[in-house]
Amino acid sequence: MQIEHELSTKQAPEQDNAAQAPTGLGRARLALAISAGKLASASGRLLRIGGGTSLPGMVARRIDPNVLKEVVGASSAKKIVITGSNGKTTTARMTAALASSNGQRVSQNRTGSNLLQGVTSVAVNFADIFGRLDSDVLLFEIDEGTIPAAVPEIQPDVVIITNLFRDQLDRYGEMYSVANALNKMLENLPETSTILLNGNDPQVANFALNSKARRLYFGLETKEIGTPVPEQSADIIRCIHCDSDLAYEVAYLSHLGLYRCPTCGYTLPQLDFAVTSAHLAEDGEGPSQVTMRTPLGELEFTVPLPGIHNVYNAAAAIGAAFATEFAIEKATQAFSTLRPAFGRLEKIQAGDKNIYLSFVKNPTSFNLIMRLIAKHSGKKHMLFSMSHTVVDGQDFAWLWDCDIEEIVPDVLDAICCGNKAEELALRLKYAEFSPSKISVIHEYEGALEAALKNVEPGGSLYILSGYTPTQELRKIMQKHGWVKHYWEE
Repeated sequence: MQIEHELSTKQAPEQDNAAQAPTGLGRARLALAISAGKLASASGRLLRIGGGTSLPGMVARRIDPNVLKEVVGASSAKKIVITGSNGKTTTARMTAALASSNGQRVSQNRTGSNLLQGVTSVAVNFADIFGRLDSDVLLFEIDEGTIPAAVPEIQPDVVIITNLFRDQLDRYGEMYSVANALNKMLENLPETSTILLNGNDPQVANFALNSKARRLYFGLETKEIGTPVPEQSADIIRCIHCDSDLAYEVAYLSHLGLYRCPTCGYTLPQLDFAVTSAHLAEDGEGPSQVTMRTPLGELEFTVPLPGIHNVYNAAAAIGAAFATEFAIEKATQAFSTLRPAFGRLEKIQAGDKNIYLSFVKNPTSFNLIMRLIAKHSGKKHMLFSMSHTVVDGQDFAWLWDCDIEEIVPDVLDAICCGNKAEELALRLKYAEFSPSKISVIHEYEGALEAALKNVEPGGSLYILSGYTPTQELRKIMQKHGWVKHYWEE
């Protein structure tokens, strides 16, 4: 009865959907679900077939579909969820670093397994068999298509929307259908929650206008970087209210920027966390020096990861720390140990050569990585890999919106692999790559071996690949001893 009492007294107040402490057979079922999930996790690690990132949650939910709701609902930990098209994994890592710097014990799906089973695995892996969590912060990165189902189970204190780009149309549908589902979810949050939105995104900034929850906005205000108009592949160029063309004072990344509708006046909201200065490394690798206006005053910090996208990620993480009442003054110290997450322009030593591994899944991420790579000195050896599995999506029309032409002068050779190798090669040909520079090798290991043979000692191979190819290529690298299993990092 003592266990039942402890669980029942830790529920979040004033939330109708909060889990009730299970009793009798319910407690036994919960314990069985968690135990089975933990066994699945241990077995996967022992057999080296997985790191317990999604299987534990899948097994546990088969036994007790309410396992996530019951475990999280019984915890007094702060609950933070992060979603959006790009930047979820790195924003989550930055938020975890800030929480840890405040002495908080963090439990999270660190490896980016962000569907419902991966989110449930956090509860299974970190709880004891009775469903008790010894955590101060529960941090969930959640797929934008999954979050409407996950939020009612988690009842988060903070919800972060990083951005919204066109992504896997065959899975998600048009971007506006994703936006409508996200907005509906946010509108139903209670007044005890905080919503943190990217104010530079015209779609995201308009979310949750009728929600009872507190809304905060993050973004950039600086005019030191960016372009006068959005890039060609930008997803939103018209006002979401009156359909007039948006006017941009500056565009930072795709359609993110300082926008205004000249017809109806729709414009970005006042930013609570505004980057007023950002000095990005010219070599595409070094850190960024950032100045930000916050509700607590001006904050200066260093982002050790390259690119404007990581400035956005840091701004979101600092906003999340503020919303959960953690100190933000030591952001530089908190971020200092960060290194690129799995497949996020991840630098890998392969003998006497370097590999830069980048997971790309839409025009925005593809263009962003290409432009960072272009800043690296010297001519480039490239490996492109795409696959049309269920998790990768089957519609690759977006490749034709990628500005591949920009990098052509810098590329010495390119190998295309995966089961979309021919489509990749065709896209490169239309980008005016010389056919003599392009090779098609479907098999991953053979393609990686051939690509590395093209690289001189001390040189670098740049890999741009979808989710499944990234996993497969990294397994080969792990076999060679170049990297650890991604769940061990």
